[in-house]
Amino acid sequence: MKREQLTIFDSEAVRENLSYPDCIRVVRDAMMALSAGTTRQLLRTMISLGSGRTFAQMPGALGERDMFGTKAISVFADPHSPGLRRHRGLVVLFEPDQGRPVAIADAEEITHIRTAAATAVATDALARPDAKTLLIVGTGGQAHTHLKALPLIRDFKRVLIWGRSFDKAQALATDYPHLAAEAVADLPLAAAQADVICTLTTSATPVLLGEWLSRGTHVNLVGSSGPGRVEVDSALVAAGRYIADSRASALDAAAEFLVARDAGLIDGDHIVAEIGDVLNGTVPGRCSDEEITIYKSLGHAVQDLAAAAHLYRSSRR
Repeated sequence: MKREQLTIFDSEAVRENLSYPDCIRVVRDAMMALSAGTTRQLLRTMISLGSGRTFAQMPGALGERDMFGTKAISVFADPHSPGLRRHRGLVVLFEPDQGRPVAIADAEEITHIRTAAATAVATDALARPDAKTLLIVGTGGQAHTHLKALPLIRDFKRVLIWGRSFDKAQALATDYPHLAAEAVADLPLAAAQADVICTLTTSATPVLLGEWLSRGTHVNLVGSSGPGRVEVDSALVAAGRYIADSRASALDAAAEFLVARDAGLIDGDHIVAEIGDVLNGTVPGRCSDEEITIYKSLGHAVQDLAAAAHLYRSSRR
């Protein structure tokens, strides 16, 4: 009997075939399905391999009769630049009829694109319709992908970029002349001017403080994906309408939420909804133009699998 070969998507194939509009669409559908209970996933498991070295697995299924699989990924700090971390691994996709593995995709590239796509989905649902100023906090790979995804859901008139290195922020801004992006040195001032803020850092301590924000700001917390590292202070968490990509995951691994809870500033009910609940219309997202909204992104297997399934099905067509 003839055996079908695995379809392989290396990093270049992922970049060429997983467009941001398509990824935004499939991630939106995946998050709606996750909150509706029609997809299944387990909390990620992480094995420490020493300081700055982690191996993680994220299994899930897109539905009872749909694709399923896992993401296996290493997260290693760069020995020459300890603040930088690489996410290297594979997304392995199985078909639902016979349980055959059908595709393997580069996990690092999928993670870069689907994370920004998920932020775009949340921003579209939670930011004010008239949001005009975007602030990117961080200058790494996720800054690039977010600068590609966020303008697809809002017509930003100003794009501000802040990094610990002003030179890196300036270099990043020059890569996006069509957005008229500009590097900024004064983060408090930029935060006060922004309508949408994305924190995309590896910082272990807060880089963004709640007292800097103006009313009506929407904040995407993306950089920290596990307990320990926090990008914003507890005052910001407590002040915002807090919406997670997954309630269970936030209670397990959302560092900023856990720190604020352990300090007694909030409790579990501070998570008002999952983003899928907002998209499904079961819980309102933004309740007023004055409200600060927060989206906590931890990343999920169903996002990776939805992206990989789209790649596979598109290649079959």
